[in-house]
Amino acid sequence: MSLALATPLVAAGCGGSSNKQSASASTSGAPPDSGRDATIMIIRHGEKPSSGDPGFDETGKQDKKSLTRQGWERSHALPRLFARTTSTAGSAGSAGSASSAGSTGSARSASTAGSAGLPRPLALYAAADQGPHAGAHRMRQTVTPLGAALHVQVNTDFAEGEEKELAAAALAAASPVLICWEHSKIPAIVEALGAAQVAGVPEEWPDRFDLVWMFTRRAGTWTFKPVPQHLLPSDA
Repeated sequence: MSLALATPLVAAGCGGSSNKQSASASTSGAPPDSGRDATIMIIRHGEKPSSGDPGFDETGKQDKKSLTRQGWERSHALPRLFARTTSTAGSAGSAGSASSAGSTGSARSASTAGSAGLPRPLALYAAADQGPHAGAHRMRQTVTPLGAALHVQVNTDFAEGEEKELAAAALAAASPVLICWEHSKIPAIVEALGAAQVAGVPEEWPDRFDLVWMFTRRAGTWTFKPVPQHLLPSDA
């Protein structure tokens, strides 16, 4: 199987050292704003290399910081989670309605309804994989096909270890938001959102690649819902 399946790619960077600086300033010594309604979805990157199962970059070259073949399959299947169902597509109108997803009211709800019951993201974040604090490429690789499908640029301004800044930026962004991150650092994002004590939230991300954690804040109160992806035959 050729890794031609792995791309096309959209630009991974997202403008904004000034945005990053303002987010950083807003989180220094203070929790995120607790008033604005928000929907934040968090996923782990796709499958990573292990013994006998190497990673491959976008060109098909072996790379320990990239996804495995199964990880690339998950990456390219991910847009299906947010594809409109037949019923919502009819109520949303033509394909052009997706471009008006930022509008309020029932039209927005219809245009963002996914077949898995997940709202379609208006903002995407993945951990930085370039620069002095770069991590692995897997987070960006996982959501790049989704960004291409939704015509949403992937923001890679924040590196692992900058979860407070990331959370502040996500809460300030157009909602719904999807974050793809390294699993061991996801609890720090949840903590920074102010949602760590919500009923049902695990202390750690489980040993799975096929979950979405959805956090919804309404009138200042967070709720949590884990959603299985059911994208690949191996998914639970």
